[in-house]
Amino acid sequence: MRQGLDSLLFWLLALAFPLSGTAQSASEVGLETPTGRLAGTLLVPQSPSRTPVALVIAGSGPTDRDGNSGLLPGKNDSLRLLAEALAGEGIASLRYDKRGLGGSSGAALRESKLRFGHLVDDAERWVAWLRADARFSRIVVVGHSEGALIGTLAAREAGADALVLLAGAGRGFFAVLREQVRGRLPEVLAQKSEGIMGELEAGRTTEDVPKELAALFRTSVQPYLISLIRHDPARELAALRIPTLIVQGETDIQVKFEDAGRLFAARPDARQVLLPGMNHILKLVPAERALQLASYSDPTLPLAPGLVPAIMDFLRDSGIK
Repeated sequence: MRQGLDSLLFWLLALAFPLSGTAQSASEVGLETPTGRLAGTLLVPQSPSRTPVALVIAGSGPTDRDGNSGLLPGKNDSLRLLAEALAGEGIASLRYDKRGLGGSSGAALRESKLRFGHLVDDAERWVAWLRADARFSRIVVVGHSEGALIGTLAAREAGADALVLLAGAGRGFFAVLREQVRGRLPEVLAQKSEGIMGELEAGRTTEDVPKELAALFRTSVQPYLISLIRHDPARELAALRIPTLIVQGETDIQVKFEDAGRLFAARPDARQVLLPGMNHILKLVPAERALQLASYSDPTLPLAPGLVPAIMDFLRDSGIK
């Protein structure tokens, strides 16, 4: 959650460069917001006609446009690999650094000033930016992890044509957090953690945070958490009426099958795909914990083989591609 936690003039920088051996080009792009410039990578397949474009939204914390976190010792490049695979199928994409990260560091807000709505607003601006580009026919929002909730809200407000949720939680943030910390904290800290979450759920900040819990609940991040927990992912998805794909991996150690099931229950008209062997960062990794943890810092691991075909089948069946 550092550097802005992971968060209408625009311009395109003229730094396009071809990717060798592929029929696609990548460009560094920028988007001006009222509080600074956001930066991203636009990947466009060579095509004589207009193409669909995917806005790829990264997950929580200091996760950059390529799916890499500053809290981990290495890269996994999951979102870069996804964008390149989509380009190989004729789908353009834009992936971007959230405010406060990488090329978007100039748009950082003081942590105490950041709200979840800032990240949603940024995604909406990118959708509008893509809509104004005559090269693109339809806009698909692709949200990963926390980006799934950001994407759901942005797709509704900005009028996207389709939505793809990858490893998105189906419960509120604190429901997931309670599950993740259960049994891992000493009893005294577990009770304190529960008390803090209760205060935040009531919309109240608290300064009574033990140093052992400061990484989660420091006072400067509490306003952001209050703004985040107001959103129930399933309830927000139920209010959206565009073609939707819900993808969940079998070996995901962060988000459970139940989350995908709750999202699907909210939108039974959506398509649900459960991919054997796919973990939270979209790679084909066994359930063994040591291999899971290592995968988060291994860019050589390929994407789960069923992921891109599932997305492409959905786009074709939805009339997007």
